[in-house]
Amino acid sequence: MRSEKWAAAMLLLQLCFAGCGFCGKVLVWPCDMSHWLNLKIVLEELTKKGHEVTVLVSSQSFLIDYSKPSAINFEVLPGSLDRETYLRQLNSFLDLAVNVMPTLSRLQSAKKLQEFMAEVTVRHKVFCESVTSNHSLMMKLQETKYDVMVIDPALPCGELVAEWLALPFVYTLRLSMGGTLEKYCGQLPSPPSYVPVPMGELTDRMTFMEKMKNMLLKRVKNMLLTFFFDIWIKQYDNWLWDQFYSEVLGRPTTLCEIMGKAEIWLIRTYWDFEFPRPYLPNFEFVGGLHCNHSKPLPKEMEEFVQSSGEDGIVVFSLGSMVKNLTDEKANIIASALAQIPQKVLWRYKGNKPAALGANTRLYDWIPQNDLLGHPKTKAFITHGGTNGIYEAIYHGVPMVGIPMFADQPDNIAHMKAKGAAVDVNMNTMTSADLLNALKTVINEPSYKENAMRLSSIHHDQPVKPLDRAVFWIEFVMRHKGAKHLRVAAHDLTWFQYHSLDVIGFLLACIISAMFLVTKCCLFFYKKFHKTEKKKKRE
Repeated sequence: MRSEKWAAAMLLLQLCFAGCGFCGKVLVWPCDMSHWLNLKIVLEELTKKGHEVTVLVSSQSFLIDYSKPSAINFEVLPGSLDRETYLRQLNSFLDLAVNVMPTLSRLQSAKKLQEFMAEVTVRHKVFCESVTSNHSLMMKLQETKYDVMVIDPALPCGELVAEWLALPFVYTLRLSMGGTLEKYCGQLPSPPSYVPVPMGELTDRMTFMEKMKNMLLKRVKNMLLTFFFDIWIKQYDNWLWDQFYSEVLGRPTTLCEIMGKAEIWLIRTYWDFEFPRPYLPNFEFVGGLHCNHSKPLPKEMEEFVQSSGEDGIVVFSLGSMVKNLTDEKANIIASALAQIPQKVLWRYKGNKPAALGANTRLYDWIPQNDLLGHPKTKAFITHGGTNGIYEAIYHGVPMVGIPMFADQPDNIAHMKAKGAAVDVNMNTMTSADLLNALKTVINEPSYKENAMRLSSIHHDQPVKPLDRAVFWIEFVMRHKGAKHLRVAAHDLTWFQYHSLDVIGFLLACIISAMFLVTKCCLFFYKKFHKTEKKKKRE
């Protein structure tokens, strides 16, 4: 009997440790807004597996709620602004992006964006300085002996902390502005002949003779956008950060050099979304890791959905950040929605539109994933955020895109190219435009078929995206890095990378050979000429 109890106790002990073959400590440098919603899923999964997770969070965070009890530990850092000022500036940017920039020319709009990025850089540098100069904090982090750092590179500093602590780190991102970070810091090959510039709203089919509506050729536009993002519009002010990183580390370095040390880049997309292009061994796709099976709806909401009958429902959300639509825009949208037979669930916090139809209900919040997974859902009207698009892909729902800023137009362009969405322009659309777009995706079977095809591709993976993300973080922890996946391009100068030294050497050889051959020919010609003259004189 005693031996049976002992065996049972040993089995229980083994089961306790089975969930975590290697439990470690994870330090996290997050980004707020929708980025956090995605990263939080990964961190919660890590805690379930027994890892200790600590998040360095600014006190002015918008969506990162560090006050609630959680398995995740939060190290709260004083922000460079008070929360009220931060939220006021955030709302000002949203108003600029949604209502002002679209009315400007592309050049003026780019200038406004660059000005905003410069303001963010200055403010964030102050925050980064306060973190890295906090010696008690940095010593505390060093003494904790973390195994890995997970970083969202939307804003710099996380990799600087990792370098100072001598920690291997993993990046998690959708894309950088123009894809410059992945291309130059991650050494990701990006031939402009067929790889569309991120945020350029182009596809991979860029034949030279196929003209754009604005008469620019697609491949020409892609090349121009490459120079545009590389030279003018940059996600960061590299010179400022290069100088700051060098000062903190006490040696000459650059932001890109430190970013290039990322062991793994977790990209929040997949081939259901991306166009085929070259990738590197340390780039892993984890798109849709937050998606899950739908759960039952709240009773009142389910009753409204069921009242739609055979017509079904339309789900409408412009994300958690856009709350400042003008009354005119809200009424244009409401008027279009009132003319469809479907019932509409609209997440909206603004003033109730006067044109709101009886078939439309407004909600401060909706269980978006659960609604998209409901069998009565016919279409999804979206601003084009990556998280929402992936929930639509997961459940096979066609989309109407109303993109506004950041990566949203590019995301919708991907879905259009794959036949699962149509788009309308928020600034120029009429009620008829939105109505026709809705009728198209609901009534034309190809959109539903293409959405289901993308859903099938997404589900047909050997490893779930969330499990893949967790695996690679744990992999870096177990092996203290992933240097065997790092390409040699990181150690090459730009002229070596493009083989300009080899080309120069070969040209020098060719020129030298041609010079020697020419000299020899001239020598023999002169000798022959002298011999002929001598013979004639004789």
